[in-house]
Amino acid sequence: MPDLSGMLLLVVALALLFDFSNGWHDSANAIATVVSTRVLSPVLAVLMAGVLNVAGAFMSTAVAKMVGAGILDPGAVTQGMVASALAGAILWNLLTLLLGLPTSSSHALIGGMVGAGLTHGGLAVVKFSGLRSVLEAMILSPLLGFAIGLALMIMISWVFFRTARGLATRLFKRMQLVSAAFMAFSHGANDAQKAMGIITLALLSSGQITSAEVPTWVIVACALAMGLGTAAGGWRIVRTLGMRIVKLEPVHGFAAETGAAAVLLATAHLGLPVSTTHTITSAVMGVGAVKRLSAVRWGVTARIVYAWVFTLPGAALLGALIYVGFSRLM
Repeated sequence: MPDLSGMLLLVVALALLFDFSNGWHDSANAIATVVSTRVLSPVLAVLMAGVLNVAGAFMSTAVAKMVGAGILDPGAVTQGMVASALAGAILWNLLTLLLGLPTSSSHALIGGMVGAGLTHGGLAVVKFSGLRSVLEAMILSPLLGFAIGLALMIMISWVFFRTARGLATRLFKRMQLVSAAFMAFSHGANDAQKAMGIITLALLSSGQITSAEVPTWVIVACALAMGLGTAAGGWRIVRTLGMRIVKLEPVHGFAAETGAAAVLLATAHLGLPVSTTHTITSAVMGVGAVKRLSAVRWGVTARIVYAWVFTLPGAALLGALIYVGFSRLM
């Protein structure tokens, strides 16, 4: 680990705190279905998810490079901007965690970055081509999650049509252990990279490194912070995602987790910063819709979608306000 200045140390500490809040806020993505179907106890579920989040964080750094150099111009970035963006994202995560809303930590971070960047240097600081890819992924990931969850559930229903219900339930309880592990691994592979990217951006803008390659110590630190946050468990969101959208059985949990995890691993490899929350939540809606449309509690769903829409501008506003306050203190 290099010798860092006081301000840069603050940024690194805030980034790791954000990563912890991301894991805490988004632990429901990995464990909600497996807990709600009683396949695993809450304690075992969060421990499994925490370990696999750490493992997944070492899979790729493509998303980290995109966040580190694709949203803001590194040459115009200051440590105050990065710190403000992180503080805004952390506050948004805490607010939505208290409200039990499964919103995107990724979009909270990107919103904070854009808000602080615009306040500091105007439109010239923001790379709108990178921001456009985020907005495209924001639309694409829930559509893919819903469609793949729906398709998998239809295929499973067709294949196991003649299987006795008790036998199918026992089978999918075992299979859901695998799908939950797959989802936890893919969550780490996708979401831990956001904090890696922001630390890399801070190191790049301060001259500590000369390219957007993520240092090994950053990968290790972010993986551990994400894993610890996941192990803490965000139980309000677990209840919303696992119990309030649709009544889940092991087969539904397996289909939702498998479909969402496949989307997340593919996008992590491509370097697209999609939302794990949007993907798994939409997959849960998709598998629920196979039963019948009325099986999905659309009132709860509408509240979640409103929170999704307001995450980017809400976190951007928080990042901008914190940057203004921070600038006046300096």
